[in-house]
Amino acid sequence: MISLVKKFWRALFHKGPIYTLRAIYHRLITESQTLNRLKLRFYIFLHNKSYSHITSLAARLNHGKHPKRKILNYEKFFFDQINANDSVLDVGCHEGYLSALLAQKAKNVIGIDTNPFHVKKAATLYSHINNLRFLVGDATTYDFGDKKFNKIILSNVLEHINRRIDFLKNLNRLADIILIRVPLITRDWLAVYKKQLGFEYRLASDHFIEYTPEILVSEASASGWRLDRYSIQFGELWGILSKNLKGEKNPKIHGQSTTKNEI
Repeated sequence: MISLVKKFWRALFHKGPIYTLRAIYHRLITESQTLNRLKLRFYIFLHNKSYSHITSLAARLNHGKHPKRKILNYEKFFFDQINANDSVLDVGCHEGYLSALLAQKAKNVIGIDTNPFHVKKAATLYSHINNLRFLVGDATTYDFGDKKFNKIILSNVLEHINRRIDFLKNLNRLADIILIRVPLITRDWLAVYKKQLGFEYRLASDHFIEYTPEILVSEASASGWRLDRYSIQFGELWGILSKNLKGEKNPKIHGQSTTKNEI
């Protein structure tokens, strides 16, 4: 009996007990798919939470203004597409920063938002700008009378809309051009990987979607719009939608941007 125990001991620990214990740990812990998925879920939770807190703290340290505004400089994209004679509707204007900037160049600007607190603050902050006013309401149902706009602004708005195709269809009556900015899920590999595994991947919990260029082209086509030009900046798509009056096909997507007429 003792000899059998010795043989078993030697067979089990012939390379030493430390090596054996490491092998057992490796097999039970590091190769366990269930445990690895639990660990991955935990670290993705930390990643999402840290992103949220970083965003909040960055704004606090920058006197309430998010530093990404200056880094991305997305306002320049919208500003450059506006002409001096344009009448502009800024849908989902929030607290009016972009609306006020565009009013420096456009003939007149209306900012509209469903949140009355945002509209009230915007109206207070920019009451001195004569060619700018703010409205509370839904742009797709608001009665603008016979007023038409040259350009509609959708800056990080469309991803917050559930019925986006209906929403875009309803904007057809208001203008022939939409200047749009949306977040891309293809901003990095990790966002795509999170979604594939069923983990939270969105930049904000109230996003119904995060885009690829192909998805935006599809939604635009289904709602009577055409993606004429776009560029990819900081994991976002900045583009120009025009009313598709002739039923023309949307451009094919090649990699990160259209091959011609790139913004």
